[in-house]
Amino acid sequence: MRGFLKPARRHLPSEAQSAFSALSRHRRSRIAREAKTSLLKADQWGRGEVVDEQVAAALETGLKALSAPKKKKKAATAAA
Repeated sequence: MRGFLKPARRHLPSEAQSAFSALSRHRRSRIAREAKTSLLKADQWGRGEVVDEQVAAALETGLKALSAPKKKKKAATAAA
């Protein structure tokens, strides 16, 4: 018997974690490499499981950098 009158514990991932888990494996592995962690730990964070605070902060930073708008390059010839 699991427990008496207790609901099952569920992981509730944040929006950042859901966005991370929706990425392709290649992008998740690149973010994990930049955060200096393994893809396994990164995927655990993406599911809402408990990981180290430093790893979680690094993964969130990498995800924000990925979703940040890219700067457009000005054409050098257009200015001349």
